[in-house]
Amino acid sequence: MNTRWKPSVTVAAIIEQNGKFLLVEEHTPEGLKLNNPAGHLDPGESLIEGCAREALEETTQPFRPTALVGVYMSRFQRLASGEADAEDITYLRFAFCGVVGEVQAGRSLDTGIVRTLWMTPDEIRASAARHRSTSVVRCMDDYLAGQRYPLNFLYTDPTVADQQGLRLG
Repeated sequence: MNTRWKPSVTVAAIIEQNGKFLLVEEHTPEGLKLNNPAGHLDPGESLIEGCAREALEETTQPFRPTALVGVYMSRFQRLASGEADAEDITYLRFAFCGVVGEVQAGRSLDTGIVRTLWMTPDEIRASAARHRSTSVVRCMDDYLAGQRYPLNFLYTDPTVADQQGLRLG
């Protein structure tokens, strides 16, 4: 049987204010890691909606994407250990910059997120060994270089929001 290869689609918020970037510190199987507010695209949502949702869940701050910074593909491999299976995942990351709001009182950080922190580009580069992905620095550098694509560069067909979808068989 042939299995079709599919990358794992993720969205990330590149949030900058006053020369510092908002990152999250999160639990991973490799220990505490730093990452942009990011996560997997959920069924039925556009890339823009997914990014706004993930940023809010991970930081408790509303985020409105205003531009696409870039699209990044990377591969993550983890060897099998104990009862854990080996993993080989290719990620396709859509990174957005935008406007962030104030912390929403009463909201909790998403499961696994320990804290949020604001870091300068130099602090982020110096902590590269603690990054969840090499995309953390690459996305920041592309943002700092002024790389921006209009949101209308992305199109989400209305059928995506149709959770009933087409049923075959």
